[in-house]
Amino acid sequence: MTASTTSGHMNGGTNGEPAPSTREPLAPGVYVPTVVFFTPEDTIDIETTTAHAKRLAGAGIAGLVTHGSNGEAVHLDREERKLVTRTTRTALDEAGRSDLPVIVGCGAQSTRETIQHCRDAAEAGGSHALILPPSYYGGLLSTELILEHFRAVADASPVPLLIYNFPAPCGGLDLSSDSILALAEHPNIVGVKLTCGNTGKLARVVAGTQGTSFRTFGGSADFTVQTLSVGGHGVIAGLANVSPKACNEVQQLWAAGNTSEAVRLQGIVARGDWAAIKGGFISVKAALQRYYGYGGQPRKPCTLLEGKALEAQLSEFAELVELEKSVAGGAVAA
Repeated sequence: MTASTTSGHMNGGTNGEPAPSTREPLAPGVYVPTVVFFTPEDTIDIETTTAHAKRLAGAGIAGLVTHGSNGEAVHLDREERKLVTRTTRTALDEAGRSDLPVIVGCGAQSTRETIQHCRDAAEAGGSHALILPPSYYGGLLSTELILEHFRAVADASPVPLLIYNFPAPCGGLDLSSDSILALAEHPNIVGVKLTCGNTGKLARVVAGTQGTSFRTFGGSADFTVQTLSVGGHGVIAGLANVSPKACNEVQQLWAAGNTSEAVRLQGIVARGDWAAIKGGFISVKAALQRYYGYGGQPRKPCTLLEGKALEAQLSEFAELVELEKSVAGGAVAA
């Protein structure tokens, strides 16, 4: 499958040529970094991947992300990564949502491999690449070397990049607002996901990119209102796998000026997100299995909780799922 036009974005060709510098910016909203689904034989579950993408597409979200932190990218080989992205893109097209972007996690430890992941993403139908900074040899990497890495990837990538700032999986590496604003000047770097949770940094990046097409997203559903209040453009939030309509409702209420109700719902979403933050992507899969009838096991060595520990974990999602039902106006499987 060749790269497709999504959300007004025409990807570069699959021959590795950089994407054009003139494009429609990413739309504000809630983007969902999807979990990956496996069959009992430990292969990619294409049917469930397709159904999940279509469910999210019908919930008012602004786009999907494959191979984010929720997507077990480190558990997938190269062909599996391409298959998940291709399946997701096809599912959205079949749902009549060819306009929705598919952002693809493409971070790797070398510049060479990161560029290859970006080219694979374009070939599989991805519209953008989400890039973690290299960190394994963090003690040997200066800030300037990290900036050079992002710029080299942006120069070579056939799809535009979003910077992914998430210190936890990067050995504590935390890009500063100065670094992000310097990278934002590159024509093929079009946004940032701030999972660091630093809302002061977020405000500085928003202010420093005002009047441009650069997009600043919070990296978690529990600070959607905080992101929007300083002019951010939305969130890329793993919790939205479980509650896409509730997460989107917070954004829509704020945009409509109903700030008090947005704040009230933000509290419920934040409590649900705390369960997801504590339990990681495994808890998101468990919640999907309990409340929607699909989710399945993560790839080993990770595994779901069992017994009382699982029930305690799932009970922390109950309030959020009730909110999701009320927003959706429909039943959620028990």
